Amino acid sequence: MRIGLLTGGGDCPGLNAAIRAVVKQGTGEYGHTVIGFRNGWRGVVDGDVHPLGRQDIRNVLPVGGTLLGTARFHPSTEDGSMEAVLATVEAERLDAMICIGGDGTLHAASRVGEAGVPIVAIPKTIDNDVEGTDLSIGFHTAVNIATEALDRVHTTAESHNRVMVVEVMGRHAGWIAVNAGIAGGAEVVLAPEEPFDIDQVVKFLRHRHRAHANFSIVVVAEGAVPREGSSMEFTQQLGRFGEIVAGSVGERVSAEISARTGFDTRLTVLGHVQRGGEPTPTDRILGSRFGVAAVDAVSAGTTGVMTALRGERVELVPLAEVAGRPKRVPAELLRVARVLA
Repeated sequence: MRIGLLTGGGDCPGLNAAIRAVVKQGTGEYGHTVIGFRNGWRGVVDGDVHPLGRQDIRNVLPVGGTLLGTARFHPSTEDGSMEAVLATVEAERLDAMICIGGDGTLHAASRVGEAGVPIVAIPKTIDNDVEGTDLSIGFHTAVNIATEALDRVHTTAESHNRVMVVEVMGRHAGWIAVNAGIAGGAEVVLAPEEPFDIDQVVKFLRHRHRAHANFSIVVVAEGAVPREGSSMEFTQQLGRFGEIVAGSVGERVSAEISARTGFDTRLTVLGHVQRGGEPTPTDRILGSRFGVAAVDAVSAGTTGVMTALRGERVELVPLAEVAGRPKRVPAELLRVARVLA
């Protein structure tokens, strides 16, 4: 078989582990040829190919990012792009494609699959918001980075009697904010799943500082928004691709806390720091398991599915049932973050 492989959307730690697993399992176990595409679906449209062999995947396990490059591009959004994808598939004589990406990339994969190309998808996103899987590649490393940052700002916050606001990624779901907030001992966690009331946040911080502490840590997901009808009006700032401008909500929350309490309040925006660097062993293992499972599925003639971690098992779930449906943080986990404040 000739298998196409791409990584799309934002980069994250653990992608190279998945690429490595696809190449090793595909070439070693089955004798397949793996054709990499640079820069996600854009590379498929442009026919930007890079055949992958064992020499390409040596020593990539500890390396963040993706050796194939990536881009935010959906072939159904530009005239002629879907036709270009199908032309490339035919020109490269591909029997199937393995697509590694988040919700946008997987939605594109489902559309390409509907056009007749055999597709197997692998979920990756530091936001962990792909439906159907307990974990996506990159999430574990991002939470580790955010938790370490909270550990570090704790000491400076306590030394200077400050409120430290830390903004983390998470446009539609607060998985990073909630998990890092719990692990890092944050006093307040603001997530997209629960619009916040700034008056309640300020009331809590005032009580805490009067009663038993002279510092506080507030974690804000980039997609957090104030509750409708509350005293804080705010409209998210968006970039050219519809992405949230980093720091916009964090800066506003920090300013509101400072103005309403008089506390010395400082903002730290982690931004793309959460995406970079060395992947944790968990993400290396998860990427490897997903890569092997994807090649096994393609080799068995399975199409229109996504690899998913369900408990301790890697399973295959229908791609059409999960693409385009962001997975939200469950109420139980949000409650833990509130209880431990």
